[in-house]
Amino acid sequence: MQRIFVGDVQGCADELEEILERAQSRFGSSFELWCVGDLVNRGPENLRVLRRVRELAGWDRARLVLGNHELALLRCYLGLRKPRATDTFQDVLEDPEADRWIDWIRSWPLVEPGSLGPRRYVMVHAGVHPAWGRDALVERAEQAAQLLREGSLEDVRARLATSNQGTEPDRAWDLVGRLVSCRSVTPQGGWSPRYPQELPQGRAWHEAWSQAGHDYGVVYGHWALQGLHVAPGLRGLDTGYVHHGRGGKRWLTAWIPDTSRSDPFALPDDGFWKVPARRRYWQGS
Repeated sequence: MQRIFVGDVQGCADELEEILERAQSRFGSSFELWCVGDLVNRGPENLRVLRRVRELAGWDRARLVLGNHELALLRCYLGLRKPRATDTFQDVLEDPEADRWIDWIRSWPLVEPGSLGPRRYVMVHAGVHPAWGRDALVERAEQAAQLLREGSLEDVRARLATSNQGTEPDRAWDLVGRLVSCRSVTPQGGWSPRYPQELPQGRAWHEAWSQAGHDYGVVYGHWALQGLHVAPGLRGLDTGYVHHGRGGKRWLTAWIPDTSRSDPFALPDDGFWKVPARRRYWQGS
């Protein structure tokens, strides 16, 4: 099965369908869609996106990880956050089967591991701890994901409501935040969703990760203003198309790794599909 990794879809169903039609034309049904998170929000057709991806997942042909916009959707559904003017996932919140969508979304992993030939990798929405090896990362991410998976939605609401009150689960919530929102890291091992230039001694998480010399690859999204990031062991796929021109990026990006190579993460790499945005969907800054 050819793996196709796709950047942040953010409720834009037409562009996702174009990726899938191209995949069908080239690979037939012999492909898997790997989504880096943020399937929802900013765009207009969140339910259509979710239905399409859940259909593929039902055939064991899709893998997903949770993004910060899915976490925002969950918080809104549970009454812990009010929808903002820039949120567009009302179609999910108002759907008669909203509870089923939320239960499915909270079951998504925070990290999805895999291998491309001999090269092991992880898919994550935002970033990883620069010091952690792959096995430690996968184990800790699985433990953190239980905060959202275990028990009823009321149990999850109670955990989320107390996640910033100094209680024991805070360390796990900190990891959730890092995996879905991190852009920068500090020399002390902390992380931030802010850009490196906004922090004293801040560095891009992937710069610190690369310096550590890990033997696994990372596929991620989240960082729209950075754009396509292609580096040894790294594929950053959020090219900001939902903004249609913010930062000069106007397309949804998919990575189609060449598994005939000994290391699909090596450079150079031209295995990318770029689907132009139909329009600028989100008018925010």
